[in-house]
Amino acid sequence: MELAYIPSPSRGVLYLGPVPLRGYAFCIIIGVFVAVWLGNKRWVARGGRAGTVADIAVWAVPFGLIGGRLYHVITDYELYFSEGRDWVDAFKVWEGGLGIWGAIALGAVGAWIGCRRRGIPLPAYADAVAPGIALAQSIGRWGNWFNQELYGKPTDLPWAVEITSSTDGRLPGTYHPTFLYESLWCIGVALLVIWADRRFKLGHGRAFALYVAAYCAGRFWIEYMRVDEAHHILGLRLNNWTALFVFILAVIYIVLSARKRPGREEIVEPGGPDGDGDEGAATVGDEESEKPSGKAEAEADEEKDAEASGVEGEKGEKKETESAKKS
Repeated sequence: MELAYIPSPSRGVLYLGPVPLRGYAFCIIIGVFVAVWLGNKRWVARGGRAGTVADIAVWAVPFGLIGGRLYHVITDYELYFSEGRDWVDAFKVWEGGLGIWGAIALGAVGAWIGCRRRGIPLPAYADAVAPGIALAQSIGRWGNWFNQELYGKPTDLPWAVEITSSTDGRLPGTYHPTFLYESLWCIGVALLVIWADRRFKLGHGRAFALYVAAYCAGRFWIEYMRVDEAHHILGLRLNNWTALFVFILAVIYIVLSARKRPGREEIVEPGGPDGDGDEGAATVGDEESEKPSGKAEAEADEEKDAEASGVEGEKGEKKETESAKKS
């Protein structure tokens, strides 16, 4: 008998009248807000404008949700298109099923569109939002707890998660809470990226690449613990291979980018505090500082008048002297 475990919620949805309030959806929404909030703070600190991260997120988030759902449906197509299944369920995102690989890939396309419309380099934007994305994943993983899904192998550890549902082939019992492992890992990834970014002044997409590499390292061993149905290649789950492949790409990018473009971008957004707006203001200020002020102009006029009166006085004295000599 287990002395301690993490209980699962009896249901993952509450109803406010006819409106369903789903725990999975709430986790995703809260994660998005946290990512935008932290991304905005980091973007402003880098010299960007407040609100830019949210404006671009309007493009990135919908693309990310579509990409995450597409990856899940494609890699687990049998859940929706096999015999006895209803293909309409493929559109029910609120019931769970978002692949982070597809979400990041297509979300990057949406972010690229938003950045292009504002004249912002995508790598700089990605560096700013990277820790926030990791925190969003950390929060979003608790949606799996509400849905009693994506748990690991059976265990009697004190932090095991209790599964009570028997739908879709689940066996009630206590299992490794892989959702919790990944949630904690993502918090560590966020802290790692923030620390490394401050320590090494990462730029040109390297902070984002560090986030990708660190997440993939954790996802590999966490994925290996899961017991839900998945496609296997050479004895490893598909997501293990994906994590390994993406990890290698991220490390290669960090190395090559550091050699080709060391340092960090000086200007991340035109018109921002460190962008063209300041330069323009400084130019105007310089030009104005070169112009004499009203008081200076008045003093200069007085000096000219004094010089003019002095000259006229000297001319008058010369005339009087000449007339005296003639007389």
